[in-house]
Amino acid sequence: MDVTITPHAIEGSVEAIASKSMAHRLLICAALCPGPTTIRCTTSSKDIEATIACLEALGAKIERNGDLLHVTPLPGAPASDNIRVGSTGALLDCGESGSTLRFMLPVACALGCGVSLTGHGRLAQRPLSPLYEELIAGGCDLTEQGEFPLQTSGRLRPGRFELPGNVSSQYISGLLLAAPLLDGPTEVCVAEPIESRPYVNLTTSALKTFGVHVEEVRDVTDNGTRVTRFLVSPATPYRSCDSVTVEGDWSNAGFWLAAGALGRGVSVTGLDLASRQGDRSMLAALAKLGARIERSGGTASVSSGAPTACEMNVSDFPDLVPPLAAVAALAPGTTRLTGCGRLRLKESDRIETVCAGLAALGADITSEGDDIVINGRGSLAGGEVDAANDHRIAMMAAIAASRCTGGVTIHGAECVQKSYPAFFDDYAKLGGIVEGTVR
Repeated sequence: MDVTITPHAIEGSVEAIASKSMAHRLLICAALCPGPTTIRCTTSSKDIEATIACLEALGAKIERNGDLLHVTPLPGAPASDNIRVGSTGALLDCGESGSTLRFMLPVACALGCGVSLTGHGRLAQRPLSPLYEELIAGGCDLTEQGEFPLQTSGRLRPGRFELPGNVSSQYISGLLLAAPLLDGPTEVCVAEPIESRPYVNLTTSALKTFGVHVEEVRDVTDNGTRVTRFLVSPATPYRSCDSVTVEGDWSNAGFWLAAGALGRGVSVTGLDLASRQGDRSMLAALAKLGARIERSGGTASVSSGAPTACEMNVSDFPDLVPPLAAVAALAPGTTRLTGCGRLRLKESDRIETVCAGLAALGADITSEGDDIVINGRGSLAGGEVDAANDHRIAMMAAIAASRCTGGVTIHGAECVQKSYPAFFDDYAKLGGIVEGTVR
C-alpha cells in the first residue's frame, strides 16, 4: 500500500503506544509463571501478536479484554518437566520479529519440548550466531540456521554460556529468560563493552517483576578480557505477578519527538521519564542536534531550537537512527552517526535504506563503512521512498515529509503494522496530510 503526504507542519500532543520491547518480555515471563497474570497493554502490533501466538502454541492462553491481556501460563510452568505433551512438536510462527525468534528459541530449548520455529520476510537471514552454537553446546540439537523451519530437540542444560559483547543484546536476553527454567545455576558471561546494554537492563527488570533475581558480577578473565557475568540461581524461579502495565514506548515516540524538532513542537504523553529503555536517549540526542527539550510528569516535549550538526555514537540506541537522520538532514553542518553496524541486520540493511530513503527526498547523505554522514540542508525536495518492508524507514520518510517542499509518496507503507499500526492515524491527528489507507 502506498501513501502520499502533502507537506504540512506536525504539531500537538500524542499518547505513546505500549513498548513493544517490554511487552515481549512481560508476556514471556507471565506465560512461564505458576499462576495467571493480567498485563495492561494499551496497543498491539504484529510483533507483539507474534510472541502471543508462539506462547499459545506452547500451551499458554492469552485473552484480550480491551487494554488488558489475561495470561494463563503454560501447563506445569514453571516446572518445565510437566509441560503438556501436546506442545511437543509445536510450530512457533515468529512473523518478522527478531525479538520473538531470539527469545523463544532459547526458551523452547529450556523447556525441552521440541518445536519448529518459522518466520517471514528477512527473519531467516537475520543472524543467530553465536547464540545458535551456545544452545548446541548446552545440549540441544538444532537444524541448520538461515532457513525455516528451524527445529529443536533435546533440552538445554544449566551452566555457563559465553557471548561477545558486540552481538545482538537479544541473545543475552533470550538466555536470561530461559535460565529460570533450568534445574541448576546458570551464568551468561558477556565480554565488554556490551552493545545495546539498555535492552539487557529491560530484561533483568522484567525478570525482577516476576521474582527472578539476576546477579551481575564484573570480572576480568585470565586473558585480560573484561566481562559481565549474569548469574541466575534456581532458587529464584518465576513467580506470579497479579498485574503489570507495559510502559510507553520510547522507540516509536522518538519519531514524534523528531517531528517536534523539525517543526512547531510535539509532546508525547504516557512515557516513563526514568525508563530503562535505551531509546529514552532520544531527548539527549535531539538536544545535541539543537532542539529544545521539556520534561514534565510523564510527558516529553520537543520543539525547534537552533539546529546544529554533531557527531554521535548510536550503538546503544540504533533504532533511533532513522528519526535522528531525518533531523540531521535539516540541520546545518555535517553530522556523523557512528556505531551503526547493527543496523545492517534489521528488517532491512538500515544503513543503506536510511541513506536511500532520505536521499530520495533530496538529502545529502551517504554511508562510510558503518557510519552515516549527513550534510544538512534547509529543506528537502520531496519524492518517492521505498519503505523496503521496514517500519522505521516508512515512519522516517513521513517525518521528513513535514519539511519537504513537494509531496512524498511512501511505497509499502503498510509495514508500519509491524510495530505501530495506527502510525498514520496519529500522524493525521498531529496535522499531517495523508492520502491512502494502511491496512
